[in-house]
Amino acid sequence: MQKARIPITNFQYGEISPSLVSRTDSAIYNSSAQSVKNFFIRTEGGVAKRGGFQALHDFASVTEDTSIRQQVRLIPFVFSDDEQYVIAFSHQKCEIFFINPTTGALSLATTLTQDINSAALQWDQEYLHEMTYAQGGDVLFVCHNTFMCQQIVRTGLNSFQVEQFTFQLQAGDAKTYQPYYPFHATGVTLDPSATTGTGITLTTSAAYFDTTGSQSGGNYADSKHVGLTLLYHDSEILITSVQSATQATGNVVDELFVELIPNALRTIDGSTTIEITHVNHGMIASDSITIRNASAVGGVNAAQINGSRSIQKVIDENRYTITAGSAANTTEDGGGNIQVVTHAPTQQWMEQSYSSLRGYPAAVGFHENRLWFGGTLAQPDTVWASKSGLYYNFDIGEAADDDSLELVMSIGEVATIRHFVSNRDIHIFTAGSEFFIPTFENQPITPTNARVKRQTSFGSSFVRPQPFYGATIFSQIGGKMIRQFVFDDSQQAYKADPISLLSSHLISDPVQMCVISGAVNTAESFVFAQNFTGEIAVYNLNRIEGVAGWTRFETNGSFHSVTAIGNRVFAVIKTNLGSGTKSFVFTELNQNVSLDLGNTYTGTAGVFTVSNFFENGAEVDVISSTDYLGKFTVSGGQINVSAVDASLTSCQVGFGFDVELKTNPIDVNTAIGPETGQPRSLSRVILDMSETLSVSVNNKKLIIRKVNNDFSQPRQAVTGKREFYLLGYNKDPQITVTQTAPMFIQVNGLVAEVSF
Repeated sequence: MQKARIPITNFQYGEISPSLVSRTDSAIYNSSAQSVKNFFIRTEGGVAKRGGFQALHDFASVTEDTSIRQQVRLIPFVFSDDEQYVIAFSHQKCEIFFINPTTGALSLATTLTQDINSAALQWDQEYLHEMTYAQGGDVLFVCHNTFMCQQIVRTGLNSFQVEQFTFQLQAGDAKTYQPYYPFHATGVTLDPSATTGTGITLTTSAAYFDTTGSQSGGNYADSKHVGLTLLYHDSEILITSVQSATQATGNVVDELFVELIPNALRTIDGSTTIEITHVNHGMIASDSITIRNASAVGGVNAAQINGSRSIQKVIDENRYTITAGSAANTTEDGGGNIQVVTHAPTQQWMEQSYSSLRGYPAAVGFHENRLWFGGTLAQPDTVWASKSGLYYNFDIGEAADDDSLELVMSIGEVATIRHFVSNRDIHIFTAGSEFFIPTFENQPITPTNARVKRQTSFGSSFVRPQPFYGATIFSQIGGKMIRQFVFDDSQQAYKADPISLLSSHLISDPVQMCVISGAVNTAESFVFAQNFTGEIAVYNLNRIEGVAGWTRFETNGSFHSVTAIGNRVFAVIKTNLGSGTKSFVFTELNQNVSLDLGNTYTGTAGVFTVSNFFENGAEVDVISSTDYLGKFTVSGGQINVSAVDASLTSCQVGFGFDVELKTNPIDVNTAIGPETGQPRSLSRVILDMSETLSVSVNNKKLIIRKVNNDFSQPRQAVTGKREFYLLGYNKDPQITVTQTAPMFIQVNGLVAEVSF
């Protein structure tokens, strides 16, 4: 019989996929494990048990609905270092929690169920996981394509209100600075009956207006066009009623006019006839128009041009003539910037882009001091950006550098926009591909230089991507892979590397992600991906030390939401608190807490009131300052541990959670090759630990004694190496480290002695 000692000194690649368990030739194999449950990977190579998720608040009004992906969603809101909040969204409700800057404690600041107009909040629970958001100063913009962007506005310390996003108005309320789009078919004209006034008739040359519902009193009361705005050239008309698919009634917001191209007039020497270039004018001879803002041209002064004029002759669809008040003395093009007041039929008309009929932006973000919208139902592949520094102004203008912009991602198929992320460039994630808009050296994005470039074609799920180490982490559509969208200097392009490839089994239809850097009292950075199945897959990263592995968090129940602020991680846990029905509890990961939903309770003579979270019938774990006391059942809102310790006045109560570190099958390389598949025995395991209070190896429990063997004293945490002697042969021997009590454990490494 031969023996070999196999050192396993680090777990930097975390828990790897079962499909890699046979890759004994890989360096990854010897630096990973088959199971790493409820552990963080340490920079030094070992693993340390996570802290408990401390209970903060019970969302008592939320009831379980397994058909809904998220019934509670946590979102961070950071106004300043001293004003930080966590917003909890639920059905038509948001609860806002304030983080005390001195103590770090959270308290419920306010609960909102209505907007400033006393209307119910827009988000139903089925929308929660699809909603996107972006914060700008004291405003959180919340978007979904079923409702107009909502604003959660901080109005003071612990004071918030909900408003609907409204576009900026032109001076005098003459025009709304919002996007427009020609939803009508090519060639369809709009013919208003007048240039001003209310109740004018709007006639289209083909069916256009929505005729939803039955007609009553000559109108379609349920028409989704009622209340929408049409843009006739440069003027707005508000639709007030719909009579048919080709006829509606509206109010002119401002006088109907056309802004002609500069210098659109042409004079002829010695003639009173002036030719006007007016693209797609829709005029016929004898139509009346009003000209304004013209300047002298060809010797004809402005007064002889401006004012009411009749069409003398129609030359073609883009030109006609009028008669001036005096003859020209030269042939000349000019006249300045001219406006023609008219209500002639025209193809140059559009409808507001955002509405209940066309859908609302699904994506929102900030980049280069602009507010970005994208992805309505009718225009899923269109990007809009506000004027620079004016987040409510989306007027296209004259393409000045600071004007708003509109881009369509023309790639052959429709690219449904889901997310914007501001990073090195602005990253745009769609259901089918990943794009960016390049930022040129020392130049901002402008209407004239903006262009969308596709980089990769994996597609993004509804999970909000996260900036991380200069890259953007996103969940690939299909819910099986997490990728990082990162710029490759050598290729001068972005790539989307699969960071979860080695641990793909841990990614199961993610619902939400968050990231923290240099947190959880270590130097590592982490990605937390909360799966629909209720676990959290945790990516542990320290690039300097080569740590890049995944572990998994499980709890008594399931994780339902996760978010982070700074180095603090918050989660919603869905669990049974004793009644048999599922409750949704707001929690925080706390390394000083050993139990999930754990809190410290005070009492007398071993009796503690715990009814603020736990209900009668709940079986809870109890830890004193000295030891794990066992499981107790809540009765009458209390737990009674007096039979164990009648003098106890303080203890931690919650749910214990299992930890498991299970190595890959331990192989032995001999002179004739590996012993894979051959019976071999784990005769001894040497476990290197730090501050460990409970540990078992292959069900062999380490007895951790009390200080000085005095059972009234706390256990003496083990730091150093301990031996475990094992028996039996196995073709795939493995070492499994677990616990019998929910106390702290840190495994630095181990040595396996194998007999073969």
